[in-house]
Amino acid sequence: MQKGNIVKILLFCLVASISFSGNANDPQEHQAEGGTPHIDTKTEVQNYIDHHLQDAYDFTLWTDSETGEHVGFPLPVILIDEGLKIFSSSRFHHGESVAEVEGNYYKIHHNTIYKTNVAGDLSFDEEHHATNEKPLDFSITKNVFTILLTCILLFLLFGSLARSYRHKEIPTGIGRVLEPLVLYVRDDIAIPNIGEKKYRKFMGFLLTVFFFVWVLNLLGMTPLGVNVTGNIAITACLALFTYLITQFSGTKDYWKHIFWMPGVPILMKIILIPIELLGTLTKPFALMVRLFANITAGHVVIMSLIALIFVTDNLVMDGPISIFLTLFISVIELLVAFLQAYIFTMLSALFIGLAVEEHDHEHSETNEIV
Repeated sequence: MQKGNIVKILLFCLVASISFSGNANDPQEHQAEGGTPHIDTKTEVQNYIDHHLQDAYDFTLWTDSETGEHVGFPLPVILIDEGLKIFSSSRFHHGESVAEVEGNYYKIHHNTIYKTNVAGDLSFDEEHHATNEKPLDFSITKNVFTILLTCILLFLLFGSLARSYRHKEIPTGIGRVLEPLVLYVRDDIAIPNIGEKKYRKFMGFLLTVFFFVWVLNLLGMTPLGVNVTGNIAITACLALFTYLITQFSGTKDYWKHIFWMPGVPILMKIILIPIELLGTLTKPFALMVRLFANITAGHVVIMSLIALIFVTDNLVMDGPISIFLTLFISVIELLVAFLQAYIFTMLSALFIGLAVEEHDHEHSETNEIV
């Protein structure tokens, strides 16, 4: 992964140097040939960061600002609008053109496909939100593509691990790397938080969440420019799974401690009911925001540090500092990628453990909701 980070940094520098046309010191005061002003470097940096953080209908590795040439590859667009329509996102020319499909016209605006006329006209409300009709969109965006790639990768890796157990007690190949991680999730996350009697039922979910989040975090550090776990819709979906499993696995004692706590005065029970119900929602909300915020912040910091190379007034002094800090933060991000997968899995196991725990009513103790 260290080599991958170095490649990422070098590629980003190459991309930026092509896009910014070499005028990093004062891009607003110089003009290119023919009197055309150069693009504002700071604006270009901000646009690149925004593009990296957002989902898209294609993979764009870099863009030559002088020629307008994009380097990358398109993805399939799948729409339901007067029937099923499947076509390549290359028809949009990276959002710059209107796509004509079977007599209908579509345009991308703020990463959303709208139905338009042949000229691509959009109508807006008072808050400048597009009011054009939106077809049902089931497209394979770069986030969806990355999720599918991760699922296939995990299926192949753990399929290989399962097959190795059929012939030997000790796995071989990649299985030697995966087995300690599986045992770590079992012995240090599942059993301590759920208990030896009930942990086995939830191991499939916990292992899936751990490796799914970890691999997505690592892929986010590659030059592909993906930011799946930095998409709040993805983290919300993962948190929703934890919430549903927790609530449907809850024992009678779990619900009793929410709606009618033993050993608590009746008036206090009535007051605590809405608070306890709210607590069941704040747990998955914390899972969602924690993963989203940490991953997004890491991406922004790395790209901002790299961008200092192109917006600094003293490249000789500030350039090496920017590269050093970027390398340092990239190494830290490797740890964060694992740490966020661990925290999400650990808290999920903790919430599930609270729901399936058998309570002792003899001492009339109330369970604290974390």
